[in-house]
Order: sequence, then structure tokens, then C-alpha cells
Amino acid sequence: MGLWQINTDTLAGSRFVVSPLAETISALNALERGRPDHPGERAWLDTHLPAYRARQTADPVAARLIPAALGGSWNADFITPTPTGEGAPSFEEELAPVRATPPERARADLEVSLGGRPLPELLDRDDLAQRAADLLDWVWRRTVLPDWPRRRRIIEADVVARTGQLSQGGWAAALSGLRPGMRWLGGSRLQINAHDYPPKQLTGVRLLFVPVTQRCGWVSWDDDALRYAVVYPCSGTLADSGRARVPDSLGRLLGPARAAVLVLLSSPKSTTQLVALTGQGLGSVGRHLKVLLDSGLAGRRRAGRSVLYFRTDVGDVLVGAQRDG
Repeated sequence: MGLWQINTDTLAGSRFVVSPLAETISALNALERGRPDHPGERAWLDTHLPAYRARQTADPVAARLIPAALGGSWNADFITPTPTGEGAPSFEEELAPVRATPPERARADLEVSLGGRPLPELLDRDDLAQRAADLLDWVWRRTVLPDWPRRRRIIEADVVARTGQLSQGGWAAALSGLRPGMRWLGGSRLQINAHDYPPKQLTGVRLLFVPVTQRCGWVSWDDDALRYAVVYPCSGTLADSGRARVPDSLGRLLGPARAAVLVLLSSPKSTTQLVALTGQGLGSVGRHLKVLLDSGLAGRRRAGRSVLYFRTDVGDVLVGAQRDG
């Protein structure tokens, strides 16, 4: 299995980061796969998959490059660079290292992702990094950027939930549920996947955790810069709730903003998560919650140091009735 030996200082200095490029790579994976992993993804694919397939048909090199770079058990490293973990870089800033990859390194990375097989003749060329960067830029501008505010809210809500798990259950609780095959084994050992890779010693490095809204994930590292990253899917509850639709009749009854909060309370959430998911201010969310509590549509309970809000049976009946028309 793939094991990372992580010392205490590395774990204590680790952090969660938001990466527009990682979100775009996960979107590219979903487009290449071409089938939804959950109902909320179907509408997005229906909207963007025809244009993606048309673009790939018009560019045979890119059409062959992407499944070779991302379709195996190992990604071509140049197409999935490790985030810096510093500040809030733009997509263009994160994409720059991909575009600047030397041709010989891009070819070498691609051979590794192909399992050591020689490159197909079509891919034995010097513009692989440029082709990959152009396609990532297309995916970002056409399929991710128009929806980025909502995606970012889901990502930020996931970070809030994970840090809550960390404060209540420690690193074992926070890391074991990040992605399939990953779990904390104790003894400073983190199993990152089930592949038979040599263990890596993470001492004196920066460890980053990067959530994305699509149901995929990977690990990456930059030994020169001493950075390691785990890209993982946002929890299903958050990702699905971020796509939850507010029935028009419920919006007219309660007001769109308050109705959105009630719909999101299908699973317990803190005020911080609701702020991140709705984009509303903390004061506005607090006022909506008070009205929902006073009317018996919502309840609350304490979980550790957090207060979680949830829909009552009455709230469930109201939302269900509006959805049923």
C-alpha cells in the first residue's frame, strides 16, 4: 500500500487550501469519464459534454493526451502540479507551471503514466505541455468559472466541516474519511491509497489538503519545493446540498434566502457552513435561523464546540410538499 510517514511537526503545520486548478483538473476528469457520479453532476455534464467532445474530436493530440495523462493509476506529474499553499493564487498563476513544463519532462512524465510503455507516435512531440494547458484553460473558462462562486462555497464549507472533525476527533477522524483507500494507521503512518508504492518520509515538508467538488482525487508532490498534497472529494452531503434546488413555491412562501437555508438543513450544519454554502452574510443566516427555529421548522443541537442546525419533521413535510407541487 502507499504509505506516508508523517512526523508531528509536518502534521501540525499542514493546512487546507482552495485550488482553482485542482477543481479544473477534477472537472476535466469528469468530462473525460463522461458519466455522472451523482445526480447533481448529470445536468452539468449534459450542458458541457457535447462541446468537450467536439473540441477533442477537433484536436486528436489532446484527445489522446488526456486519457494517457489521467486515465491510469498514476497521473502525469506535469499536468497535476502541487499547489504552493501560499496566498490565494489565481487559476492563471496555478496554470503557469503546467505551460512552462520542458518538453523532455512532459514526455517522461507521460511515459510513467503509461506504465513505462513508449509514447505513441502522435504524442512523441514537444508541445504536450502547451496542449494540456490550453485544454485546462478551456475547461476552466467554459465549465468551471461560470459556476466558481458556488463551487468555492462548497469547498469552503467542506474545509469548515473537516476542521470541525479535527477539533473533535483528532487527525485520525479528519483524515480517515477524506478519500477511498485513505486512513490513518497510527504510528505517524498515513495510508494514501492501496497501490504498492514505496513509503515516503514526510519530514520538514509542507502538507496540503485540497478539496474538489467532483468525486475524484489524487496525490502529488514536489520534492524540490518540499510540498505534498492530497486532493480529495468534498463530502457527498455538502456537494449534493450545494446543488440543492429551492422550489419556487417555497421561495415565495418564505423568501428565497430563508428557503435556501431550510433546504440546506436536510443534514445538520453550522452557521459557518451555511454562510459558505449560501453566500449570505453571517447576520442574515442568523436571522433566518431564528425565524426557522421560532416557527418549529428547524432545531439545533450542540456537537462538541459547534452548534448544528437541522430540519425538524415539520420542516421536512413543508419542503417535501413544495417539491411535490
